[in-house]
Amino acid sequence: MVLAEVLRWPPRRAISPLTACLYHADERVRWHAVSALGAITATLVETDPEAARTVVRRLMWNLNDESGGIGWGAPEALAEIMAIHGGIAKEFGHMLVAYMRPDGCYLALPVLQRGLMWGLGRLAGTRPDVLRVRHASVYLPPYLDSEDQEVRGLAAYASGLLKVRAVKERLDALKADPAQFTFYNQGALIPVTVGSLAGTALKQLFA
Repeated sequence: MVLAEVLRWPPRRAISPLTACLYHADERVRWHAVSALGAITATLVETDPEAARTVVRRLMWNLNDESGGIGWGAPEALAEIMAIHGGIAKEFGHMLVAYMRPDGCYLALPVLQRGLMWGLGRLAGTRPDVLRVRHASVYLPPYLDSEDQEVRGLAAYASGLLKVRAVKERLDALKADPAQFTFYNQGALIPVTVGSLAGTALKQLFA
């Protein structure tokens, strides 16, 4: 497995090539880089916390207009690190919510919103309270109406994990949405529809 091999590298050596792979043309490579970067940065926290924080800050810088880049893969990588390491989630979790907010560090590009919605779902699956205490559910509903099918579907998925019951009617409507995309979950790329994720979310609302 690629991740297992990369985890044998010294963390400092692995960070730069993995970050570069977030821009790779092959989505499988990109997603494996997200997983590996999350695991390695979480490991780095234990031996060099400040170096791990530097990785997180660089990812956030890539999402800053002043960086001159687009920030491909940065929301996903940030969320993956937070999902694995509670300390990083506690320290930086507010930024994921800030990226949702029109009055915050709003990410306007659909490609970044896809990563952000995936990241919310990833973190909600392991540390939902990190998002709840920062009122992520207040800013989530508009993403369910996105013109981008991946944003809609991933927002639905996150809504279920966060138990945002206020959007039940919208999720009911999205169950009929046939738009398709590929969903990365637990190391695998899975073909899904917006409707299937909305259906899953509805089951989770009251579970």
